[in-house]
Amino acid sequence: MIVSIKLKLNEKQKGAFFIYEAGAKIGEMIIDIAKNILTVYHTGVIPEAEGKGYAKQLFQTMVAYVREHKLTVRPLCPYVLAQFRQDPDQYLDVWEQTGH
Repeated sequence: MIVSIKLKLNEKQKGAFFIYEAGAKIGEMIIDIAKNILTVYHTGVIPEAEGKGYAKQLFQTMVAYVREHKLTVRPLCPYVLAQFRQDPDQYLDVWEQTGH
């Protein structure tokens, strides 16, 4: 299946990374961007897409975006926080270090 990920933000820099399979939305990562901080609130995929690595693809796309735009991440989403904690050295450059 062809999978694509698109970032959609409104004028207030709130939105999501959406993941599509064969043109159908199968998941999302809800975010906003303010003062060089990208806050992640929620990551989820539809039940039929669980366990196929789509959340990880959203995560990797978000990290690449953050690095490209020189932002840091505030991981309010349990999934993103778990990914950061699993390999903290890999994400020191993007993980906002307050409060964890």
